[in-house]
Amino acid sequence: MENKAYIGDDVNGRAVKVLGITASHDLQPQAAQQNGTVINVSAPPPASPVREKWGKNIEFLLSCVALSVGFGNVWRFPYTAFNNGGGAFVIPYLIVLFIIGRPVYYLEMVLGQFSNRGCVKVYDLAPAMRGIGVGQTIAIFTVITYYAAILAITFRYLVASFSVELPWSTCDPSWVNCVDSNLVGNISMGNVSKVQSSAELYFRNTVLKKAASLDDGIGTPDWKLVLCLVVAWTCITAILIRGIKSSGKFSYFLAIFPYIIIFILLIRSVTLPGAWNGIKYFFTPQWDKLLTVQVWYEAVTQCFFSLTICFGGLIVYSSFNDFHNNIYRHAVIITWLDTFTSMIAGCIVFGVIGNLAHVTGEADITKVVKSGPGLTFETYPDAIAKFDWVPQLFSVLFFFMLFLLGIGTLIGIVTSVITAIHDHNPHWKRWKVVLVVSAVGFCVGLVYVTPGGLFILDLMDYYGATFVTLTLAVFELVTFAWIYGVNRVCKDIEFMLGVKTGLFWRICWGIVTPLVVLIILLFSIINYVPKDLPSGYNAFGWCLYAAAVLQLPAWAVYAWFRNSNQQDWLKRIKATLSPTFDWGPEDASVRSKYYTFMSEQESSGESSAMAQDFSLVKYIRKKLLD
Repeated sequence: MENKAYIGDDVNGRAVKVLGITASHDLQPQAAQQNGTVINVSAPPPASPVREKWGKNIEFLLSCVALSVGFGNVWRFPYTAFNNGGGAFVIPYLIVLFIIGRPVYYLEMVLGQFSNRGCVKVYDLAPAMRGIGVGQTIAIFTVITYYAAILAITFRYLVASFSVELPWSTCDPSWVNCVDSNLVGNISMGNVSKVQSSAELYFRNTVLKKAASLDDGIGTPDWKLVLCLVVAWTCITAILIRGIKSSGKFSYFLAIFPYIIIFILLIRSVTLPGAWNGIKYFFTPQWDKLLTVQVWYEAVTQCFFSLTICFGGLIVYSSFNDFHNNIYRHAVIITWLDTFTSMIAGCIVFGVIGNLAHVTGEADITKVVKSGPGLTFETYPDAIAKFDWVPQLFSVLFFFMLFLLGIGTLIGIVTSVITAIHDHNPHWKRWKVVLVVSAVGFCVGLVYVTPGGLFILDLMDYYGATFVTLTLAVFELVTFAWIYGVNRVCKDIEFMLGVKTGLFWRICWGIVTPLVVLIILLFSIINYVPKDLPSGYNAFGWCLYAAAVLQLPAWAVYAWFRNSNQQDWLKRIKATLSPTFDWGPEDASVRSKYYTFMSEQESSGESSAMAQDFSLVKYIRKKLLD
């Protein structure tokens, strides 16, 4: 046990110390005051309203699959791998998944289920650190706005797929150096050194009407994409407005159906001429790039996006679980499935790139298409256009699948924002919060459906999502592992699941994972290069970053003043970094048993003995080991 006394602040801001612990939750608390500020309690605090729960455990599992297996795998992973040398990216990505992705995934699920709190309230374990949850909520809302825009583009393609002929399969007469995407043979372009597929030009010129730069501003939203954005947010609102049980029912379809289409596309992709050259590039590492920090930085950030860790969504989803649900099994299943899906998506995309290189006679795969967020909307349609049997059918199925993946991801991350707001203001009607979040998300999303929208998307992804998430991830891991304590987390797991935590998880949570993330963050700051945009846009990006990260010191100061009645500044700091008086399981009887369990753990006297003879080694042992 980490602290004999749990010190925190109650709803009135008073410092509260829970000293006596009893298994009987229905006893009347015996209170005494010291200077009117400290209350000693001999019974657990009153029970709070019971949190809404998933209908079935399978709904939680499938919802997590829909959350984690989505745009991060099928949209973001392929272009990130392409940007970083294919195989040179895959190896760091797999290593990062093992030492960062899976440990953080399991840790967030544990704390969410144990506390039944959202991504902000979970920091009741250390009130001074609540700003981490608030900052992550800002970051995840940034992601929501541009993910919804990607969803709108997906729906635009879905509607276009019902045409008699796929509109991107052939070149428009006004497009120069264009090759039809529906052609599968070798093509001679004479002395032309740079050609583009009709699918690529369709995406840039017809769908986005993409501007060459932001020198003249971002432009006006495309009305067709605006309507598609309305459809996207309408679907999200309709699913969420009835609560978590409603979204759980949709998870069966959102999580399972996309895999049917993925395997169909995989079979078609690997059978295209030249596809294996692209897949070989995907898996062949360029060893010199493995020594560059940029590749490892991208692997870490992609891991966050792919698994949706350090955004708050997993904590929120787990908070709706039954207390004794076996989340360890769920964490293993989902992380392996996520990795598998990313590899399959990479094979499909790089197979198409290899085929396009074969069609155009280009020996260098990296010169076939331009890298970036639009890669998926250029290579996937190009593959579908080459289908020799009813390409419209496969196009409809593919973009419907991508639409479902996007919905599944957005449902989870929008839920985290809604829960953060609703947990702080439980008297607000949840459906009203859903409507407000959706309306604001739609309005912000209009920026991304302009001619300059893709530039803004890249800017927001870097400053408002990736950079913020990486920074706050360091503080999240330090909070969970060293302020709350790995040893305390493991005791919580033992009480909740009845299993002891192995050394691998302890070492990852306490040392390896936070250290690797911190190193990547420091090197990314040292090697920072501003986006190739007008300086005002980069300044805005830093403002967005500051708005999210500065939540941490702001809420720490707030927690400090909440404990203003505590005169001793050391005790005051300890109070802001210790769990609140009601920390623990939401059910009063379970919380009472938890207090008894923790009291028994302390009765051995080991913790107090170490406290009397303090040393760094003993402190580390206390936080990490039993």
